[in-house]
Amino acid sequence: MEKEEAAPLLAKFEETNDGMASESSFFQELRRVGSMAAPMVAVTVSHYLLQVVSLMMVGHTGKLSFSGVAIASSFAEVTGFSVLIGMAGALETLGGQAYGAQEFRKLRNYTCCALITLILVCFPISLLWIFMDKILMLCGQDPQISNAAHVYCTCLIPALFGYAVLQTLVRYFQIQSMIIPMVFSSVAALCLHVPICWVMVFKLGLGHVGAALAIGVSYWLNVVGLGIYMKYSSACEKTRIVFSRNALLNSAEFLRFAVPSGLMFCFEWWSFELLTLLAGLLPNPHLESSVLSISLNTTTLHYFISYGVGAAVSTRVSSELGAGNPKAARAAIRAVMTLGIADAVFWSSVFFCCRNILGYAYSNDKEVVDYVADMVPLLCLSVSSDSLIGILSGIARGGGFQQIGTYINLGAYYIVGAPIAVFLGFGLHLNAKGLWMGTLTGSLLQAIILAAVTAFKDWQKEATKARERIVDKAYNGLV
Repeated sequence: MEKEEAAPLLAKFEETNDGMASESSFFQELRRVGSMAAPMVAVTVSHYLLQVVSLMMVGHTGKLSFSGVAIASSFAEVTGFSVLIGMAGALETLGGQAYGAQEFRKLRNYTCCALITLILVCFPISLLWIFMDKILMLCGQDPQISNAAHVYCTCLIPALFGYAVLQTLVRYFQIQSMIIPMVFSSVAALCLHVPICWVMVFKLGLGHVGAALAIGVSYWLNVVGLGIYMKYSSACEKTRIVFSRNALLNSAEFLRFAVPSGLMFCFEWWSFELLTLLAGLLPNPHLESSVLSISLNTTTLHYFISYGVGAAVSTRVSSELGAGNPKAARAAIRAVMTLGIADAVFWSSVFFCCRNILGYAYSNDKEVVDYVADMVPLLCLSVSSDSLIGILSGIARGGGFQQIGTYINLGAYYIVGAPIAVFLGFGLHLNAKGLWMGTLTGSLLQAIILAAVTAFKDWQKEATKARERIVDKAYNGLV
C-alpha cells in the first residue's frame, strides 16, 4: 500500500522538478539572449541613426532639400543598403553554423567570400544611383525633387562601399559573440557623425551634399575601427580573415543563401519604401512625401531595434544548430519571442504618448507635425508587427530557411498589401494613411505566417542538415 502511494508521489516530485528545471532553463536563455540582444540593438540602431541624423539636419534647411533627400534616401535604401543588409544575412547562416561546429577555417572563407561578393554588388548599384534623376522623372516625380535626390545619392556612393565592408565585419563579430567592440566602434562613429554632419551641412554650407558625404566618412571610420581590432586582437586569432583562392570556392554556396536572404529582407523593406515614391504621385506631394518619410524613418528606427534582437537569436540558433543542439535552439526562440512581445508593448506606448511632438524632430512645419500626429495610431500597429517580424526573420536566417521567408514576404506585401495600399490611398482618397494601412496589412500577414512556420519547424532535421553542410564537407576536403 505504501509503495502504491509512493509511486504517484515520486512521479509528481519528478514532474515538479522537470518544470522547475524548464523554468530555470528559460530564464537562463532569456538572460543569455538579452545580454547579446541589448548591445546588438545599440550597434544596428547606431548604424541607422547616421542616416536619420543627416535627414533631420537637412530637414531644417528647407522643404525642397528635405523632400529631395527623403526620396533619395528611399531610393538608396531600396536599391542599395537593403540589398547589402539582406545578402549579408547569408553569413549569419553559414558562418554561424560553421562557428558552432568549430570549423574556424570555414568561417574565415565564408567571411572573405561575403566581403568580396558585397563589394562587387556595389558597382552596379552605384551605376544605378548615377542615373537616378532620370529614373525618378520617368516615374512621374517632380523635376526639382529628382535633381536634389540625384545629387544626394551620387555623393552617397562612398558610403555604399563602406556599408558593404561594415555589414560583413558586423556579421563576423556577431557570429563570435564579440559584441562589445562593435558597440564601441558604432557608438563612437555616431558621436563623431553629429559634429561632422553639422559642420558640413551648416558651417561649410554644403546642405544635403554635406549630409551625404558625412555618412560616408562615418561608415568608413566604423570600418577602420573594427578592422584594427580584428587585426591586433588575440580574440580573432583563429578566425582572422585571410584572402585566399579557397574562399572563392564557396561563392556558389554563399550565393545560394545570399540571394533568398537578400530577397526576403528586400521584399519587406521595398514595400515600405515604395510608399514614399507613391506619395510623390498624390495631391500636395511635398507634404505627403515628407509625412510618409518621417513615418518610415520612425518605424525603421524601431525596426532596427527588433532587428538587433533578431541578430542575437540568429547567432544563437545558427551556432546551436551547427553544434547539433536543436533543443537549445528552440529554447533561444522561446526566450526571444518573450522579448519581442515586451518590445511591442513598450514602444507602441511610447510613440502614442509622444504623438504630438514626434514631427518636430524632423520639421518645424506645423502642417507636417499635425499630419504625423494623425498617423501615429497606425505607426503603433506597425511597431507591434515589426517587433515580431524582426525576430522571426532572424530565426529564419539562423535556421537557413530564408527561401521560405522570401515567398512569404512576396505574397504578403505584393499580392495582398500593395493592392490594398493603392486602393485605399488613391481609390478611396485616404492619401498617406491609405498607403500605410495597405502595407500594414501585409506586415501583419507576414508576422502570422512566419510565426506558424517557426512553430511547426522540425529543428532536429535542421540541425542534421547544418552538420552535414558544415562538418561533412569539411572532412571530405570540399572546402
